[in-house]
Amino acid sequence: MTTRKGLLLCFAVLFLVSACAYPISKGLRKEAEKSPRFATVLKSPGMYTGSVVIWGGIIIETINHKKGSEVLVLETPLDYEGEPEDSEYSHGRFIATTSGYLDPEIYRKGRKVTVAGEIISPEKRKIGETTYTYPVISIREIHIWKVQEAYYPPSYYGYGWYGPYYGYGPYWGPPFGPWPYWWY
Repeated sequence: MTTRKGLLLCFAVLFLVSACAYPISKGLRKEAEKSPRFATVLKSPGMYTGSVVIWGGIIIETINHKKGSEVLVLETPLDYEGEPEDSEYSHGRFIATTSGYLDPEIYRKGRKVTVAGEIISPEKRKIGETTYTYPVISIREIHIWKVQEAYYPPSYYGYGWYGPYYGYGPYWGPPFGPWPYWWY
């Protein structure tokens, strides 16, 4: 009996550890350990050609060419699991390229993405009337994050936890009972 419990506990721990796994392989993370931060590369992108980096952000656009695909990304810092944070913390933009095909419906605008790869020569493009120098990454690994569904508790809809005839939260009303009918 104890062997089964131990085995079950082992599987449960293994499942929990794998659920929190970083999306980029361990070997690539080791290569990118001493890589420069995005803000540093943005100041002089040509200096860091050949460096392996792990960056993430929110997809602006995915473009397919004859030679492959490129993803324009609004960079945001990564959290401890490698997931990009909100766009308000962005330092700029970068381009992630690959010789393969990336489906624009999967890699669509607004999705979060984590990219690992090697910095190649920077590219200048126009954003409106301004010329912007993009750091460019040749993709080795890419991870698209699932869209998170928002959960709204019952109080969000205006009735509180106890329905439309009771007060909001743990207090029901004067001395711990329902509000009188004339209170509304």
